[in-house]
Amino acid sequence: MSDAGVNLSAENPWRVMALNNAWANEVLLEAISGLSDEAFAAPRPGFFPLLKATLNHILLVDLFYLDAMQEGGLGYTLRDRPEVSSVAGLAQEQAAADLRLIGFCEGLTGDDLGRTITMQRPGGQVQETIAALLLHLFQHQVHHRGQAHTMILAAGIAPPQLDDFHLDYGRVPSAQAWWDRAWGTGAAEARQGEERR
Repeated sequence: MSDAGVNLSAENPWRVMALNNAWANEVLLEAISGLSDEAFAAPRPGFFPLLKATLNHILLVDLFYLDAMQEGGLGYTLRDRPEVSSVAGLAQEQAAADLRLIGFCEGLTGDDLGRTITMQRPGGQVQETIAALLLHLFQHQVHHRGQAHTMILAAGIAPPQLDDFHLDYGRVPSAQAWWDRAWGTGAAEARQGEERR
């Protein structure tokens, strides 16, 4: 890894985790891209009884936490969103949410991380810091992608490897593309272009 990669990773690990999250979602959804709507909604072993429900839950939680951290005011009304019934439709919505999370993390400052926001919960409103919410969100998504792994196997699909992102050793090409997006040559040139404007 380049020195620039080390420095940027240390400077904004939140952005790196958001990139890893986006890559893992992309790989997982690509692995099941051939599933029919019926197979996507078929009962599978897991916390949620359907792969469709598990992956829609991941998307909903992303949207819920982003809304809270950006103080959008939607809160639990996001639960009224209809579930996405196709893998292709879910992949498109998840990619948009992932890019939104990356953008949010790119702009974070130390003051932002310590900022307390109000979040809607079943028992009422609670106060949380943005740093705590992000840590929980990333852990939550790893947790449910792990459950999806079992469901994918039950659907007869080899579950993809989702932990080959952070280390130089064993980083797969699809992860490398996201890594380069963070601090590869193209990303550095894009940043310099933005700074000149």
